[in-house]
Amino acid sequence: MGPAHEDARAKGFAIRSDKANIYLYRDELLGFALVMTVALDGRRAGQTVGQTFFRWEVDPGEHEIASYTEDISSVKLNAQAGKSYYVWQEVKIGFWSAQSMLHEVDENRGQLGVVKCQLIKSEI
Repeated sequence: MGPAHEDARAKGFAIRSDKANIYLYRDELLGFALVMTVALDGRRAGQTVGQTFFRWEVDPGEHEIASYTEDISSVKLNAQAGKSYYVWQEVKIGFWSAQSMLHEVDENRGQLGVVKCQLIKSEI
């Protein structure tokens, strides 16, 4: 997990004018202990469990977030400077094991989800 001061800073939702923020969060209790691997732009960022989130500060442009479970779910964002983007990692019941589905959500829903979660330190 990320340090408490970084968690609090991320939940302040501040945005640099020359960067974009991407939040990926998993606020559900369903499959709480199931570990799901997440990548940003093809690079492993780490793993989520229930009620956790990542925050990445990225350059403007196209970015892809992927979730690897029994299947692969991905979402592409065209990030603009000075804006935040929110991606909800939904847990789904799979045939052999858990699956996930990524959804881009609006700012209000995204922030409500993020505040329920704890920051995960990203590997990138």
